[in-house]
Amino acid sequence: MSNLHYYYLIPIKLRKTYFIIFILSFYFISCSEKKKAIVQKPVKEKTIVHKKYGYVIDGLKVVTDTIANGESFGSLLNKNNISFAKVYEINEAIKDSFDVRKLRAGKQYTILYKDTIPEAFIYQQNKIDYVAINIKDSIYVKKGKKQVTVKERELSGVITSSLSNALDDQDVSIMVGLALSDIYAWSIDFFRLQKGDRFKIIYEERFINDTVYAGMGNIKAAYFQHGKQDFYAFPFVVDSTKNSFDYYDDKGKTLRKAFLKAPLKFSTRISSRYNLKRFISYYGRIKPHLGTDFPAAKGTPIISTANGTVIESTYRGGNGNFVKIRHNGTYTTQYLHMQKRKVKVGDVVKQGDVIGWIGMTGNTSGPHVCYRFWKNGKQVDPLKEKLPEAKPMDALLIPIYLKSIQDVKKQLDAIAYSQKQLDKLNEKESKPNHDISKN
Repeated sequence: MSNLHYYYLIPIKLRKTYFIIFILSFYFISCSEKKKAIVQKPVKEKTIVHKKYGYVIDGLKVVTDTIANGESFGSLLNKNNISFAKVYEINEAIKDSFDVRKLRAGKQYTILYKDTIPEAFIYQQNKIDYVAINIKDSIYVKKGKKQVTVKERELSGVITSSLSNALDDQDVSIMVGLALSDIYAWSIDFFRLQKGDRFKIIYEERFINDTVYAGMGNIKAAYFQHGKQDFYAFPFVVDSTKNSFDYYDDKGKTLRKAFLKAPLKFSTRISSRYNLKRFISYYGRIKPHLGTDFPAAKGTPIISTANGTVIESTYRGGNGNFVKIRHNGTYTTQYLHMQKRKVKVGDVVKQGDVIGWIGMTGNTSGPHVCYRFWKNGKQVDPLKEKLPEAKPMDALLIPIYLKSIQDVKKQLDAIAYSQKQLDKLNEKESKPNHDISKN
């Protein structure tokens, strides 16, 4: 009897069951075979392309060096197989895009070669920005930036001698100190810091390729305890059209004043204060000192402490080179013994503008700026004056501001001072007291 005859002897219900099992078995075997085919299919390797300064550098020779004193764009190209005639052609082609005379000694440059002929010259303006000059075929300039990663950093410190020493102890850039002194320039006298003053800061650090430090970014929040008083600082944009921000405290009050406390960006001390009974060794007698002396190295920039108009810029007797600025009908300031003046009579200056440089002109025993301050025509001590504040925040913005700083203030308050810092402070306090402003 054939297999077919046996099939018809099976009951109909069983025949349907066997048929379904057969179909499902065929489906699973078919899927399994397809899966094997997919797994066994060879994977095509992805080609990796290496780029630098916007160029594909695979197959190119990359040479990086530093511009030496006396080297120019022409001499650099000429020693790399570019004729002076070609250099002239390149100069003419790019003169409206980039001035090659701006190349500076000490800066890094890179040349990309194909065989022995350069294809591009790249000038590294700083750690981030560069200018690439395409040489081969078409001549053109393209400006770019290296990819930068921004990382957030928390920092705390306790003053035992000076702010700069507190930062040095943690291998922190002096730029952080400069940024803090800028933020608190109107609120804290950085020339009279006290032992035990302390600070916390949340700020950004920039890195190239996640490893090469490229400088600090914005300060997101800061706290300074000076003379047992708390000073918070948070950035906030009050004018969205200008997209500019200023720093405010934890109540929404501006930190800015109409006048800076000092005519220098950053200094460690005051060498002589306003004193009507000071003995001046140069004259050998008591003579009122109507200014405040801020010593610094020759060439240090001197800045205007407030907005105003230059009413004098000249050289005169013991004052040497000096600049005098009228700020309004009430206040006038003067800056003596400059090495060189940058502004002239009639110039309108803004707070923080450089108006000259530290020197030793006139009657002086060392490089410094003597800062003089008039109120209603009378010379006064600016460090004892209650100076006016800048324009306050709009009252309608204060609730928005206070809500925006809640989280970052909690983060700032949670930053701890290291035991090492506190131990160092206790060690200092166990020794005879001294005025750290003179360090």
